[in-house]
Amino acid sequence: MPAARFWKITDRPIDPCKLLSETGTDADGARILFAGAVRNHADGRAVDGISYHAYREMAEKVLSEIVAEAADELGSGSVAAAHRTGELAVGEVSVAIVVAAPHRGEAYRTSRRVIEEIKLRLPVWKRESYVGGDDAWVAGAVPETFPQPERSPQG
Repeated sequence: MPAARFWKITDRPIDPCKLLSETGTDADGARILFAGAVRNHADGRAVDGISYHAYREMAEKVLSEIVAEAADELGSGSVAAAHRTGELAVGEVSVAIVVAAPHRGEAYRTSRRVIEEIKLRLPVWKRESYVGGDDAWVAGAVPETFPQPERSPQG
């Protein structure tokens, strides 16, 4: 059975635990949750929030492609991803990814692939607000690459 897929771009708070509970089946021995949150610093400056902007239709199309590619590579299990837009305070979740798979190795690899592809391809822009009142658009960066370990039957 092909892997299940779910994605959304939302201006509402993301509940990572709800996404986790809605992803996977009893056939999945691993369920990986990645939750990216707004941190209180960047490049030596104190941050008090981030504003995420997207061309929604394009972002939804690209996120659906990223999730579909990951699900196709995974083969069985589930892949879910949600990305937030709008004004977020420090500590709020900006992106959540859940991968459910029969084995942990494939779940970890797929989760990492999804976040790296989001960073590389998703048309979402962020503007950081700094303590003291300044703000600035954040320049994009090419995500780091990561090794692809050999697949083992046990994952």
